Amino acid sequence: MYRFLRWLPFALLFIHAVLTLVLVGDNVIVDLILYNLIWISAIAAITQSPLSNDPVAISTTSIAIGFWGIGSLVNSFADFTTLPPQATFIAQCSYALFYPFLLIAIPRTLSRGRKLNPIELLDSFIFALGISAVATALFLSRVFPDSIMDLQDQFFALLFPVSDLLLITIALLALITHKVHRRAFLLFAGVFLFGIADFLYLWLVINNKYVFGQIVDDGWLLGITLIAATFWTTHNKSEGEVAIHPVFIALSIFISPTLLALSALKPGLFSMYILVPTIATLFLAFIRMTIVIRQARNLGEEKVLARTDELTGLPNRRRLVAELATYSKTEGALLLLDLNEFKPVNDQYGHEFGDVILQQVSQRFSRSLPTGSVLARLGGDEFGVLINGNYEETLEAAYALQATLSYPFIVKGTSISIGVSIGHAHNDGESNLLERADAAMYEAKRNKVGVIQASQVYRP
Repeated sequence: MYRFLRWLPFALLFIHAVLTLVLVGDNVIVDLILYNLIWISAIAAITQSPLSNDPVAISTTSIAIGFWGIGSLVNSFADFTTLPPQATFIAQCSYALFYPFLLIAIPRTLSRGRKLNPIELLDSFIFALGISAVATALFLSRVFPDSIMDLQDQFFALLFPVSDLLLITIALLALITHKVHRRAFLLFAGVFLFGIADFLYLWLVINNKYVFGQIVDDGWLLGITLIAATFWTTHNKSEGEVAIHPVFIALSIFISPTLLALSALKPGLFSMYILVPTIATLFLAFIRMTIVIRQARNLGEEKVLARTDELTGLPNRRRLVAELATYSKTEGALLLLDLNEFKPVNDQYGHEFGDVILQQVSQRFSRSLPTGSVLARLGGDEFGVLINGNYEETLEAAYALQATLSYPFIVKGTSISIGVSIGHAHNDGESNLLERADAAMYEAKRNKVGVIQASQVYRP
């Protein structure tokens, strides 16, 4: 139903190009209405493209073209009517926002990605703002030695081609990564032609040859139309990903304070149009750093929680098993403990009452163990202990754990007595340490003996 939208931008662009060549002078219908209908139809084509496309790619590309279109609309109006002086600056800022969003879209257009990461968004803005502002600062006075336009126009006139070079580089890398696939080639062609249009515009401006409504203005629209057409081609099965390399992000962040320092040492060296992006780069870098630190902290907490028992705060079964994997060359023992008469307590007094008992048991066990031991709650009323030491020392620790439950618990004025069955398996380098300790624990429970050594019940 919506497939005609795939070809609509091309049809409108062809009509516009023909009318531009035939008609002489500015024309409201051709240069204002029809011209801006082309980028609007490109957005419509992208949003109605097949569902196999990455949603983030669709949205960021549409936003990028939308920002460029706002600038185009403002400049088109300015040619037919008088607008406030601020309108030109708004249009140029809108053009500038095209680049960071397209930087996000390029790698995602070629492969369906995950949800948009805030870091990915910030990296694109930092890269676009930082590198572009730096390059513009370095070459502004060289490109416009005679000040043929005011400083604001000079800055943006050079900012855009510099940003185009960044886009072309990323698109070229994507093209190579995806082995010159049709979709990658179409995307590269769109980005390349858009950039060429900017370079041509800059050359015409420098040589005082640019006139509004020329056929060269269709170069931007041709690039945008090809980018929109990318979303209607098939995906490459290649899983290659293209992203902004961290080195470029670091370079953007590093050079920005350098420019500010130079400006402080020599006031007036750079215009505010260069200093504002550098300050914005540092501000975004600070936000990025804050997010990264928070994510790292959350990740650390998640890892801790994944290996921690919520009720007692002790390590859980996963943590104990992980410790066992590196325990083969350590002199020590594994103790498995199962509480006696705990289930009747739960049944009679309720789980909240039982939870308090488990917490107090954990505290008693922790106090009796030597430093370096790993006490874990394995689930329910079962505990595990990894303890270092020779055979006699670890066996003595097992009896000390049993002794901690020799006196009752007082919970809400109620005296509760429970015991524990302990299986002791000395580490002799064999891989069945857990199995031997488990068998010893069940033997202790069955015979109602406090501590059983694995060697007494298990023969591999």
